[in-house]
Amino acid sequence: MSLNTADTTTDSVYEFKTTNIDGKETSLNKYEGKVLLIVNTASECGYTPQYEGLQALYEKYNDDGLVVLGFPANNFGGQEPGTDEEIKQFCKVNYEVGFPMFSKISVKGEDQHPLFSYLTTADNPDFTGAIKWNFEKFLINSNGKLVHRYRSGVKPQSDTIIDAIEKELNS
Repeated sequence: MSLNTADTTTDSVYEFKTTNIDGKETSLNKYEGKVLLIVNTASECGYTPQYEGLQALYEKYNDDGLVVLGFPANNFGGQEPGTDEEIKQFCKVNYEVGFPMFSKISVKGEDQHPLFSYLTTADNPDFTGAIKWNFEKFLINSNGKLVHRYRSGVKPQSDTIIDAIEKELNS
């Protein structure tokens, strides 16, 4: 599969592997049965304070089965220039991020990671297409399917996202 083309046979996010922020290859199947909120992040963005809301969601709902997954990307305005170690430090020091973070990847363009190719083309009730900026959010149900997608301006602790998370956790 080319990096920027979604595989139409893909059934869930659990089929993808990526590298965590510590450099270890990680299969997303380790989150099977969990509700996931996948977010493309950046450290020097106007939306960067959303890390605080993402961490709050993770703390509130993790015991119920929610896992927030952060994927740093430097695709928009060069707003994630750091190394993985610098990103990890920034997130810990400034926002006490405890949810899983992954190695910096590309979320659009010729070198788009296959996970984000899938997320931007998978059927969902909201919309498909290219990511427009940092901090877009993808809500994945416990079967690994995309159920909602949110643009950057939708805050993590908005009623829209909280209601959708609670619905998925209770289904």
